[in-house]
Amino acid sequence: MITRWEVVEHIVDAADGRRLAVADGGDPDGVPVLVHYGTPNSRLQYGPDVATATEHGMRMITYDRPGYGGSTAQPGRTIAHCAGDVRAICSALGIDRLLTWGISGGGPHVLACAALLPDLIPAAAALASPAPWGADGLDYFAGMGEMNADDTRLYFQDHAAARAKLERDRVDVLGASAEELSQIFRTLLSKADAAVFTSRLAQYFVESAAEGLGPGGEGWWEDGVSWLEPWGFGFADIKMPVLLLHGEQDRFVPFGHGVWLAAHIPGVEARLTKDDGHLTLTTRHLGEVYDWLLEHW
Repeated sequence: MITRWEVVEHIVDAADGRRLAVADGGDPDGVPVLVHYGTPNSRLQYGPDVATATEHGMRMITYDRPGYGGSTAQPGRTIAHCAGDVRAICSALGIDRLLTWGISGGGPHVLACAALLPDLIPAAAALASPAPWGADGLDYFAGMGEMNADDTRLYFQDHAAARAKLERDRVDVLGASAEELSQIFRTLLSKADAAVFTSRLAQYFVESAAEGLGPGGEGWWEDGVSWLEPWGFGFADIKMPVLLLHGEQDRFVPFGHGVWLAAHIPGVEARLTKDDGHLTLTTRHLGEVYDWLLEHW
């Protein structure tokens, strides 16, 4: 078992009456930062991430996206829908200004908040974010590990078959040990990522998946659908400073996605690195992300 970081748990009502499960950790008197974790996910906070936030004087807030863990499902949600949930969380917690970052499947949600919540958020950071499906000039699958590429292709070939496979995958993930999870991820782990995929990090993923996927696969499914359908906002609407990180060794979300986003987000500060993969962006660079965010606070 990993050590669960000390957090305060909240249940927040969304504008439409749904329930949102929120975890509130880090420095309780610090600058608030809302983190959008990847897919599948939960609000379960990873100790080293919270330690880095605390060292930077940050109050770290995470939440279960709809359909995960303790949050009510929201069938048909788009990426843009998360902005309303973030506003509801801030209102419930008495926060009128906060920073935000997110990684992987959380990246598009960060960009939605940057576009739609300029009154609430002064700066945002997106790490290893996918680009929109059908993006002009992007080879979506180039450099992508087989697991993610096959699942994406199946979605467009047969929605019912894709959903059935996700439910089988959910059972496999819920029953996996840390070692078995490494095998499940084998086509996605570049050498850079395999080097940092420690037993502690693997165990966190196992426990986070158990928390998020315990009620069912709806959150995971809706996350995937929301990436591949229209996101519900335009990049031209992003007026605030955005930091973009992407590693050339990434097989979860290929490097080309980061290159495309760097060319299409107005005024973005892009840090596109040769030696990073997917997981290394937080294990190596999270302190830099917090430094950058605080500079724009």
